[in-house]
Amino acid sequence: MAAPLDFDVLIIGTGAAGLTLALSLPEHLKIGLVSKGELGGGSTAWAQGGVAAVLETGDSIEEHIQDTEVAGAGLCDAEAVRFTVEHSAEAIRWLVDMGVPFTPDAATELGLHLTKEGGHSRRRIVHAADATGYAITATLTEQIANAKNVVFLPQHTAVDLITTEKLGLSGPNRCVGAYLYSQLEDCVITCRVGHTALATGGASKAYLYTSNPDGSTGDGIAMAWRAGCRLANMEFNQFHPTCLYHPHAKSFLLSEAIRGEGGRLLLPDGQRFMHRFDERLELAPRDIVARAIDHEMKRLGADSLFLDISHQSAEFIAEHFPTIQRRCLEYGIDITREPIPVVPAAHYTCGGIKTDLHGQTDLPGLFAIGECAHTGLHGANRLASNSLLECLVFGRAAAQCIAALPTQPLPQEIPPWDESRVTDSDEDVVIAHNWDELRRFMWDYVGIVRTSKRLLRARHRVQLLKDEIHEFYSNYRISNDLLELRNLVAIAEAIIESAIRRKESRGLHYTLDYPEADGKAQDTVLEPMDQLHQ
Repeated sequence: MAAPLDFDVLIIGTGAAGLTLALSLPEHLKIGLVSKGELGGGSTAWAQGGVAAVLETGDSIEEHIQDTEVAGAGLCDAEAVRFTVEHSAEAIRWLVDMGVPFTPDAATELGLHLTKEGGHSRRRIVHAADATGYAITATLTEQIANAKNVVFLPQHTAVDLITTEKLGLSGPNRCVGAYLYSQLEDCVITCRVGHTALATGGASKAYLYTSNPDGSTGDGIAMAWRAGCRLANMEFNQFHPTCLYHPHAKSFLLSEAIRGEGGRLLLPDGQRFMHRFDERLELAPRDIVARAIDHEMKRLGADSLFLDISHQSAEFIAEHFPTIQRRCLEYGIDITREPIPVVPAAHYTCGGIKTDLHGQTDLPGLFAIGECAHTGLHGANRLASNSLLECLVFGRAAAQCIAALPTQPLPQEIPPWDESRVTDSDEDVVIAHNWDELRRFMWDYVGIVRTSKRLLRARHRVQLLKDEIHEFYSNYRISNDLLELRNLVAIAEAIIESAIRRKESRGLHYTLDYPEADGKAQDTVLEPMDQLHQ
């Protein structure tokens, strides 16, 4: 049995949000930094486009706010939007100070090249060529690698949060730690913690096709839900319009910036079609573009449509999209000469754990930042490149809040993980089968276009799977795959229930049974005491 670990702050997740928080906390705090894979793993490293920020005199905070709220389809929290945008410039300057190698441009006020993406009225996206997330992750990881107050815990999967209520302690309920599964040692470690921060990313792996890495299984959202936190707007799953369509190109996203720099969407016969859906053409928000592509694919029975940037010069393409060009060439596609086959794929979870402007959840001692959190910034649809910005702004805000809070005494003793009544599984095929079934019916029934009938069918299927997975979890020793499946089925149930409750179409939630938006925009909030459909 592994010895328990004590930390002032436990950060679960090492993408932009988790790394920003760790680097922004005072050096006297002992920090545990947990990653399911290696340090810096997660979706951030996959992000191509950039970070939205108001950096030029010709731009304004009000314009960025308006663009965000228009994309959010009336459901953004005004205070959260203003807070994020007003802190955008200082977040970029902090990254520059950290050493992030953004693409330069001497003609701009900060000396950084700015591009434009769908839904933005101005060029305000700072980027590092077409691999911005990788540049941010590599830089922040390098910065934190030698931090003396940080204990790195790679190859560890969070199992569940530990609360005083679960321990049977008196007083208000509070998060006091977490159980972590060591993939290398095949054992569960107990962590006693003053403050815990979930920076675990989204849950797009609930869907069959996704642009996200394999670890995007909604772990933090599911753990917070089980610990008694509210979830909000889980029905708003963003589908990126353009992922490379190729049998061997697993989860390769084609950046929004391609369309921002003049990329055209084409039918198989080479005709453009976005003019039939939105006057902004290829620069319409992602939900509109994704639905348009989905509509045309179904209308034509096509396996994919096409994204064409070949009208730009080869030099321009090599300078702006070197990673995409190189990756496409690996699959025999020369983007300087021919269009790229594309399909939509699940990309971003707009809902999540309800927090305040400092990342605090309903549960004292627990913070949530980044994609796993619901701050109210994104509303019913996330504006392009606001996601990394949210990670930075709220990671820094959470650090300030934690630093100002009084030190919390830890429980004298937390019981170790109990495996006395479980056995080793000899039927792991059940996990693989259930994983595949879950992702397929989520794609078919709870995807880009929904109906009440499909959602009710999905609700029935998810309940059967939930019962089967619960029985498996109760009787066999845990593994990384089982933990992720357990979390994904909880996430799927929350998405389905939230979608059933929304009797309108708004932003990313589009249903044929209620094709119009209601006059009053309201969040869908799942309360801990809610009894989801049994």
